[in-house]
Amino acid sequence: MAVSMDFEKLVSGYYGALYHFAFSLTRDEADSCDLVQQTFCIWARKGHQLRDPAKVKTWLFTTLHREFLSARRHQTRFTHIELAGADAELPVVPPATVNQLDTAQVLAALAQLDEIFRAPVALFYLQDCSYNEIAEILEVPLGTVKSRLTRGLGRLQETLTARKIEAQKPNNL
Repeated sequence: MAVSMDFEKLVSGYYGALYHFAFSLTRDEADSCDLVQQTFCIWARKGHQLRDPAKVKTWLFTTLHREFLSARRHQTRFTHIELAGADAELPVVPPATVNQLDTAQVLAALAQLDEIFRAPVALFYLQDCSYNEIAEILEVPLGTVKSRLTRGLGRLQETLTARKIEAQKPNNL
C-alpha cells in the first residue's frame, strides 16, 4: 500500500530541514532552494510509490542528496567558462573568406567538428536558437554555450581555411 500524504503538509513539515541540509551542501541560497524544489518535484512524481510512511523523511533527504551529487557530476563534466575569458580565442574571419564559401562546404566542415562544439553551432546557426534555448536543450550553463560557440566557430574556420588551402594546391599527378 502506497503512502498517501497531503503535499502541502509534507512541504511545510520538511522544507526548513531540507533547505538547511541543502545549504550545508551547496553553501549557496539559490542552489539550496533549487535542490529543495527539485526534491519536492520528484516527490510529486514518485512519492506515491513509497510504502512506509515512517520513511518519508529518509526518502526526502536521500533524494535531495542524490540530486546534489548528480548536479555536481554535471558541473564537473560541463565546466562553466566565462565568455570574457575566451576573447583571445575568437576567430577573425576576413569577409573574402566568407564570400567564397558555399553551404555544402560549411555543412561538411560542421560534420567534422567534435559533438561538443557541433551541437551548439548547429542549434545557433541552423536552427536559430537563442543562447538560452541552447543552454536549456544541452543542459549546460549559458557561459558554456557561449564559449563552445566561440571555440566551435574557431575550429570551423580552421577546417574551412585548411580546405581552401588544400583546394588551391596544384595536383601533383
